[in-house]
Amino acid sequence: MTADASSAPETSENPEDAEHSGNSGNLGNSGIPTASDASRWLVCETPRPEARGRLVCFAHAGASASFYRSWGRSLTEVEVHAVQYPGRANRFDEEPPDDLLRLAAGVADALEPLADLPLSLFGHSLGAPVALETARELQRRGIEIEHLFASGSCDAPLPAPFLGDEDPDEILEELVRMGGTEAEMVADPIFQEVVLPYLIADNRMFHTYEMAPEPLLGCPVTTIVGDLDEDADRRPWSTLTTAPVQEVGVPGNHFYLVADPPYPILREALSTPRPSS
Repeated sequence: MTADASSAPETSENPEDAEHSGNSGNLGNSGIPTASDASRWLVCETPRPEARGRLVCFAHAGASASFYRSWGRSLTEVEVHAVQYPGRANRFDEEPPDDLLRLAAGVADALEPLADLPLSLFGHSLGAPVALETARELQRRGIEIEHLFASGSCDAPLPAPFLGDEDPDEILEELVRMGGTEAEMVADPIFQEVVLPYLIADNRMFHTYEMAPEPLLGCPVTTIVGDLDEDADRRPWSTLTTAPVQEVGVPGNHFYLVADPPYPILREALSTPRPSS
């Protein structure tokens, strides 16, 4: 999702990743499970018991944890966990979330047991504010985040509120324009039946989210923006943390990371000790 052009939803989701799991779990409001079902929140394709830290990845609107499937094989320095939002993939039987703050609280519940190692968060587009609120929630619980990466987001004042269009045809057109999904996939009736409902729900959740200026984070923030990205989320990152904020430009549009994931940027930032350490 984007804040200034966020009527344009986005996904790189494959409908095959959204199969019904047949396990309803123990659900609370808005499809968010209780702590007993927290294992459904995180997917780790490549466990690394020897890793000295963990990178938690948050997907964009209409996507699932599978978007980061290959990252754990490439980022050998950390153990990569991808957040599985309700309403898709193995959580297809749950209602999509409708409250971003409650979504972040559910992710924080799942991450608490993993805080024995340093946690860094990476969020792309909609995933950036979800990562922000998850970091805030963990910080409230006494868990400090090492680094937050806001991809498809730039350090800029918040735009005026925008009510996203939920017309399915226009949503699908914008999806193709942004480059998140090929036109052939968008035209697939299975894609429209499976993915479109939670894509619309993600869009609605983003546009009803009101970001508070505090609490401030204590971790560094790196924003990563494609030089052709006209749909970047706009968020005043430099006012949201007491630590340094760095903006990195990369070639490409809003979905630059599909063809060229920002592994070098992540490695450099994660290998640099924090000033307080």
